[in-house]
Amino acid sequence: MSSGHADAAAEAFTHWNEEDPQVVPEACAKCHSSTGYQDFLGVDGSEAGVVNAPHPIGAVVDCVACHNDVTVTKTSVVMPSGIEITGLGAEARCMECHQGRESKFSVDQAIADAGVDADTVSEELGFKNIHYFAAAATKYGTLAKGGYEFDGNSYDAMFAHVDGYETCDDCHNSHTLEIKLEGCTECHTDVASTDDLKDIRMAGSEVDYNGNGDLEEGIYYELAGLQETLLASMQTYAAEVAGTPIGYDSASYPYFFVDADGSGELEEGEVAFDNGFAAWTPRLLQAAYNYQTSVKDPGAYTHGGKYVIQLLYDSIATLNEAIAEPVDMTAMRRIDAGHFAGSEEAFRHWDAEGAVPGSCAKCHTAGGLPLALAEGVNISAPPSNGLECATCHNDLVEFTRYEAKPVKFPSGAVIDSGDADTNLCLNCHQGRESTVSVNRLIGDAEPDEQAEGLRFLNPHYFAAGATRWGAEAMGAYQYEGKEYLGFFDHGDGDVNQCADCHSVHGLEVKVEDCAECHEELEDGAMLQDIRYTLTDFDGDGDEEEGLYYEIETMTEVLFAALQTYAADTLGAPIAYDSHSYPYFFADTNANGVVDPEEAVSDNGFSGWSPRLLRGAYNYQWATKDPGSYAHNGQYIIQTLYDSIEDLGGDVAAMTRP
Repeated sequence: MSSGHADAAAEAFTHWNEEDPQVVPEACAKCHSSTGYQDFLGVDGSEAGVVNAPHPIGAVVDCVACHNDVTVTKTSVVMPSGIEITGLGAEARCMECHQGRESKFSVDQAIADAGVDADTVSEELGFKNIHYFAAAATKYGTLAKGGYEFDGNSYDAMFAHVDGYETCDDCHNSHTLEIKLEGCTECHTDVASTDDLKDIRMAGSEVDYNGNGDLEEGIYYELAGLQETLLASMQTYAAEVAGTPIGYDSASYPYFFVDADGSGELEEGEVAFDNGFAAWTPRLLQAAYNYQTSVKDPGAYTHGGKYVIQLLYDSIATLNEAIAEPVDMTAMRRIDAGHFAGSEEAFRHWDAEGAVPGSCAKCHTAGGLPLALAEGVNISAPPSNGLECATCHNDLVEFTRYEAKPVKFPSGAVIDSGDADTNLCLNCHQGRESTVSVNRLIGDAEPDEQAEGLRFLNPHYFAAGATRWGAEAMGAYQYEGKEYLGFFDHGDGDVNQCADCHSVHGLEVKVEDCAECHEELEDGAMLQDIRYTLTDFDGDGDEEEGLYYEIETMTEVLFAALQTYAADTLGAPIAYDSHSYPYFFADTNANGVVDPEEAVSDNGFSGWSPRLLRGAYNYQWATKDPGSYAHNGQYIIQTLYDSIEDLGGDVAAMTRP
């Protein structure tokens, strides 16, 4: 009875008291009247999914709104975008109202109906208000598309938090609506009040989103900084491009007003319905929608902070395209380090299917690695929004890590790094193919035979562990009769494990530690200049360039050899695109590059011979481990040299380690 749901004097329940007739209209009754909610559910025997009639004023959200024969079995919710969220429990009751009333799609439809370009004012455009406390839209991110998502960008999905604190009623008392603060303090031991929640920032968020230089402030304050920048950008754009200054008042409908004196602040006389801002362009509407979306979910920082960060960041970026003095965004960050970048392909690839297959789940879901460590197997799992604390930590108070045993690699080799934490990393950073699997696919086919069944084997990505262990892991293709380097010993016991060189959460290289020996280092880019062996491996006459550049040149030579061999020996020109699966494509016009119309799955290269496959595999290996020069550079050079030589390329000036 003390909650907002029962506050009969609140605007949410009295808004229509002075209307004629005094009823809650169909468009509002679902969430502003208990009988309207039951009408929507079909509890009253009416059609489910719609409100069939206006409802009497004076009702609140009472017991029967949530406790009835329909809600007890309700497991899905259709969001304003039209997307259905399934597999729900009791939180489905909350999500029907805490979802907002607009979406990316309704904003796009309004813009399409106006029929104007991005920066043209249209009287057909009006502000689209997502509505209030749309926590479910924030939490489910791109799965609900409640925010305005800009085409061509990817966005975070559902913020899962941790086991036991994933749903509305896990974190909120379902009757008082208060946050269950005692649950928060189990992990966030320094939280004493709800206001302290604003200070929370976990190790998976070690980037400066709003660009103010503070990496310790809570996500709440990161959002506040971005909101401030976005509003200022909107005001600049409105004055310069739309030709009408704009101001914002969060407490007064329609929220955006004409700032008649251009002061940047709304005076009392300007906050009036008749002074509502009307000079909307599509670009300004998109940004304003996202600004309002972030403001009207006061718990956005906990519900889905990273999704909202992306909406705000992208809104600032799009306004920058049109204003005279763009905001300097160089210090801002849109996404986290790879393990926590829930918006990226590594985690969003399976959204359409709704499940990550068992063959991928170990490394591409938050719970896959713990399951593999415990059971030795993986099963399919729902897509994740990046890795979580519990992916590597078996205790979220002490933050101890799982004890990972020796790791089996795709070649069948079992490797023990001697360090349980490094073994954790090796479980995923090992690739998915090896010399063994390439040979198995080739079978007894002749080197230049375009044999049936041959296809490109993709070694996968960031296989740093297999590179590091070289011949012991046999990750890259090792040619018969050749000798290869094994584990690359950095030369000091303090820098031989993954975490010795990489930040375990930010993943960046600890350049300041490298500089203890490599005194010339000033930043991470200079790591590419390091070398000790004064041997001209790539044959370009430069014995002092960094090992990175030796590998870069040999990779270029290998690609040229692949193209020459494919065209001259096999009569099938080939080209490569590092961003498009399956990477190697038929070069239909023989111009040496993948044109947009060629970068399609149906045009994937299919004329493989064993010789071409081996070389292409090693080319991909070197390309997809961008740190190979540091992980085991001379091993990679050996594989590149052997591939070039096998394809008939010129290695006369090169030196094989």
